[in-house]
Order: sequence, then C-alpha cells, then structure tokens
Amino acid sequence: MPGQRISQPNPPPDPSHLPDSVLECCAQTGTKPVLSNDELASLRKFKQAANYITAAMIFLKDNVLLEKKLTFDDIKPRLLGHWGTCPGLVLVYAHLNRIIKKTNLDALIVVGPGHGAPAILSCLWLEDSLAPFWQSYTRDRAGLTKLITKFSTPGGFPSHINAETPGAIHEGGELGYALSVAFGAVMDNPHLVVTCIVGDGEAETGPTATAWHGFKYIDPAESGAVLPIVHINGFKISERTIYGCMDDKELIALFSGYGYQVRIVDDLTNIDQDLAGAMEWALTKISDIQRAARSGNPIVKPRWPVLILRTPKGWTGPKQLHGEFIEGSFHSHQVPLPEVKTSEEELKLLQAWLSSYQPHELFTVGGVPKDDVLKVIPDDQEKKLGMKKEANAVFQPLTVPDWVPFGIQSGHEASCMKTIGNYLREVIKENPSSFRIFSPDELVSNKLDAVFDISGRNFQWDVASRAQGGRIIEILSEHTCQGMIQGYTLTGRTALFPSYEAFLGIVHTMMVQYSKFTKMAFETGWRHDVGSVNYLETSTWTRQEHNGFSHQNPSFIGAVLNLKPKLARVYFPPDANCFLSTLAHCLRAKNYINLMVGSKQPTSVWLSPEEADRHCVAGASVWKFASVDEGVNPDVVLVGIGTEVTFEVIAAAALLRKFVPALRVRVVNVTDLMILGPHGSHPHALSDGDFDKLFTKDRPIIVNYHGYPIEVKGLVFGRPGIDRMSIEGYREEGTTTSPFDMLLCNHVSRYHVAAAAVRAGALFNAAVSTEAHLNASYLMHLAQKDKEYIYREGQDPDGTFATPVFGDYEGVKLV
Repeated sequence: MPGQRISQPNPPPDPSHLPDSVLECCAQTGTKPVLSNDELASLRKFKQAANYITAAMIFLKDNVLLEKKLTFDDIKPRLLGHWGTCPGLVLVYAHLNRIIKKTNLDALIVVGPGHGAPAILSCLWLEDSLAPFWQSYTRDRAGLTKLITKFSTPGGFPSHINAETPGAIHEGGELGYALSVAFGAVMDNPHLVVTCIVGDGEAETGPTATAWHGFKYIDPAESGAVLPIVHINGFKISERTIYGCMDDKELIALFSGYGYQVRIVDDLTNIDQDLAGAMEWALTKISDIQRAARSGNPIVKPRWPVLILRTPKGWTGPKQLHGEFIEGSFHSHQVPLPEVKTSEEELKLLQAWLSSYQPHELFTVGGVPKDDVLKVIPDDQEKKLGMKKEANAVFQPLTVPDWVPFGIQSGHEASCMKTIGNYLREVIKENPSSFRIFSPDELVSNKLDAVFDISGRNFQWDVASRAQGGRIIEILSEHTCQGMIQGYTLTGRTALFPSYEAFLGIVHTMMVQYSKFTKMAFETGWRHDVGSVNYLETSTWTRQEHNGFSHQNPSFIGAVLNLKPKLARVYFPPDANCFLSTLAHCLRAKNYINLMVGSKQPTSVWLSPEEADRHCVAGASVWKFASVDEGVNPDVVLVGIGTEVTFEVIAAAALLRKFVPALRVRVVNVTDLMILGPHGSHPHALSDGDFDKLFTKDRPIIVNYHGYPIEVKGLVFGRPGIDRMSIEGYREEGTTTSPFDMLLCNHVSRYHVAAAAVRAGALFNAAVSTEAHLNASYLMHLAQKDKEYIYREGQDPDGTFATPVFGDYEGVKLV
C-alpha cells in the first residue's frame, strides 16, 4: 500500500540446513562451470540488450538509443506495460537460445506471465523473428524505433502476448492456463520440448494447480516433453505471492509430491552458470525418460524435471524511489517510475536505469545489434523460438470417414451420443496421431464409450493404460482439458471436448480468451488455419432431472453466441442422423468454435441419413410429415431447436391434429442456430426472403428452444416483423424430478406449445377462434393432470416419449 515500507524478499535458506533426502531431490550436478567464458559473455550481452529494449518500450516515444539526455518530451503520454516479470523472462529466453544453438533442440516457449510481452518482443527483435512476419520491424534503427515507440500504443504491439506475437501459442491475460497449453502442444509431437514459464502469481490459480498433473498424460514414446520453470519473484501486483513465501524445503516437498524431480536455481551472483547447468540437467533427464520409452522399456512413473527459478522482481531496474524498494518488491510489477513524464527525480532515475545497460556498447549508430549481442542466437533460422513451425503449424486435416454407414433408419429410436460414439471410433482409427478426445471423466456417462473398443485412456500412472497409445485424455478438470485442447489445436491437430452441459461453463472465459487468439490469428494474415475447437454438449438439462438443479444449465450456448460471428457455430442436431452429419462437418471445419448440443438418451430418429444431410446443409427445413398439408398455407409455425424440445413440438403437432384439426400447422426444425440472425449478421444467416419462405411472412411463430429464450430474441433482433415470434426455453426451473416434469416446469412441454399455437393461430383462422380458449384451457388442464400423476406416482405417464404417429395417433398420450 502507498507509504508502506516493503522489505526485500528473504534470501533462500542455506542448503546446508536441508535434510540429505531433500537435497537429493534437487539433483544438483556438481560445481564445474557449464558455460565457457565466451558463452557467458554472449549470454550477458544478449540479456543486457533485451532488458534495455524492454525498459525502453515501456517509457520512450523518442531518443530510443539514448543519444542525448532524456527530456519529458521523450516519454510516452501513457505508460503501459509490466516490467517486474520481464528480466526473468529475458534470462530464460537467453538460455533457451544457448541450449538450442548447442544441441539443435526443437523447442517452443509458452509464457504464463502474458504481460511480459516487452521481454519476449525484445528477444524476438534481437533474433530477427519479427521482420519475417511484420516487415516494418526490421533489425535496424527504423525497426527498433517502431518497436520501442509504438509498444502499447495504438497501432503497435499490445502489452500482452497474443496471436500477433511470433512463436506464441498462448494468449496472455487470464492466468492459469499456460501449463496445460504446453502439455497439449507436445502431444503427438515426439521431437518437441516446450519450456513453460509459470509465474508465481499464476501458480496460485486453481487451473495451474491441476495442470501440474499434466505430465501423467504424456506418453514419452509418442509425445514430446514439457520443461516447467516456476519463476518466483515473490510479488503480485500489490502483495506477496504464496510461492514467494515458501522455502526450498516446502517447494521441493510440493513438487516431489506431484511427481517431479526438482532443481532450484537461485545463485544470483552466478545465475547464468546455475541456470545453464539446470537446463542441461533437465534435458538429460527428459532424454533418459524418452529413450527408455522409445526402446520399449518405459520407466514406470518417470519423474520429469521442474526448475524453480528465484530472481528479484524487477531485477536490474531502479532500486528505490521515495524511500520505497522498487527492485524486489511489488512496486516494480508494472511501471516502476509512474510519474516520469512530470517528475525530474523520476526522469533522472530513468536516465540512470537505461544508461546502466550501456546501449552504445550494444547497438551500432544504425541501430543494429552488435555481433557479440547476437552470438547466443541459433544459426538455424527454423530453430529460433519465434520461427518454430509448430507455433504456426500447417493444419493437418483429418481423414473424416463417411458417416452414412453409421446412420439409423428413420422411425427408430437411437441415442445421438451412442451413434456418434460408433462413428468416433472410426475417426480415431483413421487418424491415429492427429486426433484426440479430451473429456472430464464423462465419456462412459455420456454414452460415447464405443471409442474404447479401439483406444484406451492415456493415463500413464495407471497400469492398465500406460504405454498403450490411448487417444482419450480423461481428467476431472475442465480447465486442463481446455488448455490441452488449445495447445493441441494450435500446433496443427484436431480435438473434441465432450462434457456435461452444465459444466462447460467452467471454461467459459478460457474459451473466450482462445477465441480472441484465433480472431487475431486470422487477422494477422501470416498465421495458418487451425482446426476448429469442437465442443460436444450433452447430459443436457432436459435429461438431468435425476442429478438435480445444479446439473441444469445451458449457459455455455450464450457464451459461444457472444463471440465474433465469423468464429461461432452453434448446432442443435435433432436426431442421431443429423448429429452424425453435423459432427463430420465440424471435424472438417477450420478456425471455428463449434458447439454441438444433443441428447445421450434414446430419442426418435426423424430423418433418414439422406434427409438428415440435406437438412443439416440447409440449417433448417419444414418437416412436412408433422405439418398439415405438408406445411402449405399455415395459420401458425411451430419451431423446435434442440432434441427434446423438438420432440415436444412434434408431439404438440400430433395433439393439435386430434384436438384442433382445423388449425393449419407448419413444423420447422432449426439445427444451425446461426441462420436466425438478420442477413449479414453471421455467415450462415438467412436472407429476409429465405427467412420468410421458411417461417412465413406474417404468421405467428412459436419457438421451443433448448437454451435461454433471450438468446433467440437476441439473434432475431433486427428481422422485420419479428414481434410475431414467441419463444419458450429454459427458465432456470428444475429439481430432482422426472424428465417430462422438467419440460413442464420450463413451459416447453407439448401442452404449452399446443396451447400457444391454438391462441396464436386463432387470429388467422375463424374456424379455430370460436373454441380457441376452450381448447387451450383443456390442453393446459392435461398438463396439470400429468404433473399430478408425476408427483403421485414418481414417474412419467406410460407412453410419454413414444414417437407420435400421425394419422391414427398411436403412441400419442392425449389424456
């Protein structure tokens, strides 16, 4: 807090005070220097240059090489950026350069502290990995001037790592996901090592705490490795970090318990030798584990390496200001000299700080880095961290099998999930190293267990699963599944995320962060297409009556609808055949967020495979079999969007056929939700003319929708004459009850649909209007009778979900 004196971080405890067993866990490798004098000098020069550029990016709008004394005019009007984490990021980046150059390692870097963008951008500029993607960021005075003066200003790089950053596969911002992204990236990339920097702020998040288990899903025979580096600088934005208050013994015990082999790097007077030795040790451990697995003798429960790196926050920056510590405290987290635009004292401190890096020794008068600054950078252009093809991978399209042979004959019943489970089994067979399913321990519950006929789980700590090449990642953490999917997808592959509907909302903000990355990637012009992220939402509220109110929540649909229209796709396949067609389409698609919503319980198959395919291509169609006179000249249009609610629309049409035969009904099913928006609002949106042909120009439209009604209202807003549409959907009503009672509670039952149709259609049909009130009242009376039966008997009336048969009404429950 302002005015509070903050002490420097406590030094790490003396290792001589630690038990021998703990010291063994650190796996220290002797005292012989790892680095030659030339290597040491080149590392220091690189860090010196990168730290100078990083600091200058936060402050300077002119005088970028400090060729004259700083004035207030040289300072940006708005100071944006985060200095505190940057020196540690530069340190790690420099050492990755060195180890790549020495060993020819294939490596990516995933940076948890996303606001450390200045550090990463400065390193990318020094290794000349910006100009190949952004032509104006040349490695000379012009490029350096633009990098420094435009950072965090309109038209420049933002303050966090994003898709505009070459080499990046992780969006900086919301913390917690870097580690799971890194694990996803190495799956099926056996040559790759991803160094993941986890800041001690991010380490406090729940998603990170679970993601430490990610290596237990990495088979070293088929996948690469993650080298986590926990960067402990002791402070968050205004508080100590938990990890910063833990001593070595506590940290070693924690990570040893996770299953890691730990090495602590904290010798500040000899940090380059310490970190270089630690990295070589870690890569040796990784190589040993992989060699054993790939020779057919895998190590059971291998202990992968983790590095704990302690450096002061804001290292090499200003030491004190106004009696407060800056370096080594939270005051260095963002802008260490916040009043430098107007304060002579702070301007002098900035002059001294930037001058301490001696920029005249680092750059020529033309702004080109001198040779000794660049010696540590890999010579092979393709090995540079900013140039790695895996970070901008060419999409590997799946071999998508023909789904028609898996179709179900219309008129039968089938579970959508069981049906596509059989299909996914074939997808896995055809794509043994480019497709994975990530699921929060729900595949069997969600009736997708047919995939286990051909593939097991990939849980390496389970004796029945390890070293079996399983394509299924099941971990009870939606966050970890989402992060792994992001890493897997952005490195060129395709994944599926099946989940209970109610709990996909756990990754709402992660999905949004990822969509922002893909939006910016699409707009860069140089990033390749990636596979779509495919969500399969089932165990929906309409069939979660046994689990209770907590399992009844379709809110993730709205989260996807809020995305940029060119990214978002939401599908409600009404039966098993439509789901097959939709899934095959989504597995082929690129760059989208695909959400498919469907039922795992047996439901009616309305359309043949051929009819289903045409229906899905159109996005919606008139279902003539349930309509009066095949839907010609209707008085009212009934619309179903979602599996169970569409069944209720069909059942309502059957009721009306018996009770109000004069009412002319058209039944429409919408499977692609995005067609409803005004023309131009979404790539799939219908023109006004096509909308009117489907839903009529002036007749009432009764919509029975699976999600929250406001979602459809938002979609159709702007359509002409849309006040004729009434919408029912999930009303946030539910409990542990029967399936049909859930529909009654939320006013989406057949009775509610039929009664609404009678009231609306009566306005256009005189033969209906005379008895409209009588018939609507009777239909709602039937609803009340069913509810009384359910509460009395504890189950739905017999035949409630039998498929309606039009004409003789067999199977339709009327009384």
